[in-house]
Amino acid sequence: MGSAFISGVLGALVQWQIYLNPQNNIIADTSKDISNAIGIPFFITFILVNFLLNIVDKGIVVIISINIIYVIPEKYKDIINNGRWRQRALTDEQIREMRKWSKDVKFSMRIRLALVQFVVSVGLIILMSCVGMQLYFKEDIQQKKDTAINVAKFAATMIDGDHVEDYLREGEKYPGYAETKMGLQTVRNNANGLQYLYVVKIDRDKVTFIFDLPTSSEYADYSTGHDENGFPVGYTVPMLPDFEPYIDDFLAGNEIPPIEVRSQLNWMIASYYPVFDSAGNCVCWVGTDASINYVADYLVDFLWRTLLIMFGVLLVILAFSMWTTSAYMVYPINSMAKLVEDFIHAGNDQQKLDNTIRELRKLGVHTDDEVERLYNSICDMALNQAEQLRSIRNFSESRVKMQDGLIITMADLVEKRDENSGNHIQKTTGYVKIILEGLYEKGYYAGKINQKFISDVSRSAPLYDIGKINVPDSILNKTENLTEEESEIIKSHTTSGMKILENAITTVAGENYLKEARNMAAYHHERWDGKGYPEGLHGEIIPLSARIMAVADYFDELTSPKNNKKPYSFDEAVTMIEEGSGSQFDPKCVEAFLDSLSEIKVIYRKYNKN
Repeated sequence: MGSAFISGVLGALVQWQIYLNPQNNIIADTSKDISNAIGIPFFITFILVNFLLNIVDKGIVVIISINIIYVIPEKYKDIINNGRWRQRALTDEQIREMRKWSKDVKFSMRIRLALVQFVVSVGLIILMSCVGMQLYFKEDIQQKKDTAINVAKFAATMIDGDHVEDYLREGEKYPGYAETKMGLQTVRNNANGLQYLYVVKIDRDKVTFIFDLPTSSEYADYSTGHDENGFPVGYTVPMLPDFEPYIDDFLAGNEIPPIEVRSQLNWMIASYYPVFDSAGNCVCWVGTDASINYVADYLVDFLWRTLLIMFGVLLVILAFSMWTTSAYMVYPINSMAKLVEDFIHAGNDQQKLDNTIRELRKLGVHTDDEVERLYNSICDMALNQAEQLRSIRNFSESRVKMQDGLIITMADLVEKRDENSGNHIQKTTGYVKIILEGLYEKGYYAGKINQKFISDVSRSAPLYDIGKINVPDSILNKTENLTEEESEIIKSHTTSGMKILENAITTVAGENYLKEARNMAAYHHERWDGKGYPEGLHGEIIPLSARIMAVADYFDELTSPKNNKKPYSFDEAVTMIEEGSGSQFDPKCVEAFLDSLSEIKVIYRKYNKN
């Protein structure tokens, strides 16, 4: 209904404006009959008839289209639908998401190119119209000049120069005057575009009419010496200023070029041709005037109609331009940009990177121009980047595994020297990780604990007793009570471990996980109340990783047999850890430990089966 209204009403208006009347005789006759029958203006009935016919026309088209759509197989529908795309066809939802994604763009490419097309098209239309009008105007004026002078020459042959004075003296009573005037009227009527034809006698300061043919009031202009009925024979008017430069030529009977005469009402081209008597004297002049106003009015009307027609053409150009821009530039570039942004946001997530590359390659841009070349380059670049990241990740994982393997190997070397250790490294590492995750979940030490810190501490935990490598086996495995000197040697494993790991940090350019290993090795025997060793640090001055290791290490010592001494039970050890909160241990670390007893017990049972 809407399309029928638009096409019917606008079509009627444009048709009426351009052609000034209906072009289809059947529609015109039907509109006139309806107008006469119901008494409404013809123009209104013409619009109504066009509207009703368009309803029928559009209805038939819709019915045919629905039947065609119903008959065509789905695969051919997809081919037709996808034919307008120069990439993988986007769904309505994807298009909405893309427009939402690009809403922050200050100036859309589609709008910019449409404006360029619009400005260029309008400029070409105006330029072509102006050039065409100018050429037509010059050609038409020249044609009117030729017509005017030819008519003047022909009319001059109809006048007997020897009787001019008789015409002036006796006027229409003189024999042959009326016949000559009638002949001149016939000539004037058959000359296309000619408004005036007259015969005058020209003196230096006046012009006397011999013949002045009647003309339409539309062209009557008293300022140029004419009225609609024509002036009577002998009527005199002053010489017009436009003719003064040619007075001597008029009096001598010389040829006069066409003269442009302007007044308030008319713009004329006046052409003159002399009439001679039998003695060769110039006795009068035949004048013809062609109106240029008619040409100007026609050109204005022509320009208006041309602009209406070109406006319709311009709409088609803009529609095609916007479709072309969208299919070949906007959608492909926006689709690529969105996927590239997704690729960037994927970061180090290999799965997201691979999924984004798959979506990018499935886009299938095939514009056969620079955009397709850009698309192929982006695909290759993204694929190479993802593969490089995969290689780097694999290398990094291999390096981490190698480093972890070296850590475990070093820790095992130390552990095997201690006959009482019994999977001490595996247990303390497990306990440390559980406490770390408990602190993280509670939000304690949020500025310090993150996933990287948890990873660094967990990986480096096995090295916390690395300093025992400098303790002699005789002291490390002694079953009797240690002397004071031997106790000091045992305590020195903290400072020895710190020195060993500081040297390692210098060698491997200060990896964070080794820094935490150094902290645990040096300070895992410090106490919250400052009564520990080797430096007597207290509270949060003690590195967090060492405070965590202190709880894990002490719990495992309590629950592990040593020097044939019976270990404490799980519950007894938990009680002793709880009692040390705020004195020996960081209260928050103890809280995280106690809240994770179920997980602690899993490790305890795994390595303490007896």
